[in-house]
Amino acid sequence: MTKNQAGEDRGTRLDPGTVIRAALELLDEKGLDALSTRAVADRLGVRMNTVLWHVKTKASMLELMADAVIGGVAYDGLPEHWRERVRELVRRYRAALLAHRDGATLVVGTNVAEPHTLRFAEALVGALLDGGFGEREAAWTAWTLSYFTLGLTQEEQAAAEQPLDGRLAAAVSAGSHPALHQALDHLGPESFGERFEYGVTRILGGG
Repeated sequence: MTKNQAGEDRGTRLDPGTVIRAALELLDEKGLDALSTRAVADRLGVRMNTVLWHVKTKASMLELMADAVIGGVAYDGLPEHWRERVRELVRRYRAALLAHRDGATLVVGTNVAEPHTLRFAEALVGALLDGGFGEREAAWTAWTLSYFTLGLTQEEQAAAEQPLDGRLAAAVSAGSHPALHQALDHLGPESFGERFEYGVTRILGGG
């Protein structure tokens, strides 16, 4: 870092947390496609190199952002019973993803081993172990729940940005896609919450 950049940094009291908060604000306003280290620097009124001094690379910035999103998961008041604890954890995970525009897409695109992400994984795997799952079964069930939640939430957020409106119904007829046409009433965007609950129940072996 040059002397001028260091002075700029001190003048704005910039630190990694400030950079990530600015990046999340930009994400919420403009979406993931508009996100760059230069855009974050412009928002903070500093040079791009100053942002990179704190987050190193764009990939690292995205990982820290993803971890901050998962940091929205709360752990107070969790149920004692393992199954309900798992269900509540993934509900809170979904809520944390939905709290930010493109939150699921952001997290999907990263491979994070940061504190908030590890804390959530620890709580989820721990609940499954408490339920009598073996080590591999607990780990893989935790992955399955995470992947399911991320995928469904990513679809939900995409639908909010670009709703299908009547296009799906117009594209599906009894003649061209009989099975889809028969199930069409259950494929609408209003069913995301119910689909989430159903999927979690099926993954955990419920009826």
